[in-house]
Amino acid sequence: MTWSEIASGVFVRRHAELDLTVGLVLGAERALVVDTRGDHRQGRELATAVRRLTALPWQVVITHGHFDHCFGTSAFLPAPVWAHERCPEHLARTADRQRAAWVRHYRAEGDAETADALAASAPSAPDHLVRGTAAIDLGGRTVRLHHPGPGHTDHDLVAEVPDASVVFAGDLVEQGAPPDFEDAHPACWPSAVDGILALRPEVVVPGHGDPVDRDFVHRQRAELARLADVCRRHAEGSLGIEEAVRISPYPRETTSVALRRRWAERRSDR
Repeated sequence: MTWSEIASGVFVRRHAELDLTVGLVLGAERALVVDTRGDHRQGRELATAVRRLTALPWQVVITHGHFDHCFGTSAFLPAPVWAHERCPEHLARTADRQRAAWVRHYRAEGDAETADALAASAPSAPDHLVRGTAAIDLGGRTVRLHHPGPGHTDHDLVAEVPDASVVFAGDLVEQGAPPDFEDAHPACWPSAVDGILALRPEVVVPGHGDPVDRDFVHRQRAELARLADVCRRHAEGSLGIEEAVRISPYPRETTSVALRRRWAERRSDR
């Protein structure tokens, strides 16, 4: 894995493990790390890679509380850690479950090293919590954090670098694989992507995969809107499961998870 500079002082690093993409933004006085990978060992490897680029003091922003994006944060402490205000509750409620499920996954895959590292990792609690928007001064450059509403989770946070026209979107945008709906809000996700597009970025960095342009994000937004409509019609009883799968823009497994999530949302709304 190597860093790619996608704008002046704005770097991305794409990892083979889960095709995760992390970011680094350099100012004159401070650096901002966007997501920290999935365990303490991976976090240390990322911290070492950051130090090869810069000796600036760093801060961290967590795009959301899924393990692959934040269980490596301990390697960057002590440092300010930014996240949406609902992220700590999500981590407190789900960290043990996430860890157990993915330790089983890695052991089943024969990857004992990653399983052991994850088993020994715990997420660090964010200490700079964002409700709607916030600004991080890096010295001569400001990064703006935005919560565009529920989408991939209920606590997604995107990091905008206005002077470079770059947005780090976390898993609100996916390249190379279908979006993940395990904790998603299918009915709201298109609106969250609208919030990203309203920033008018030239480059959007997804949580997984290569950086993309606005046209890609518009196309994915259209897919998410189609799926949201499929989920709505299925929840209302006007569309059976097989027809829903047939007309969905995504594979059966992805669609099935989204349909279950929409049912859960509908019950919680009552």
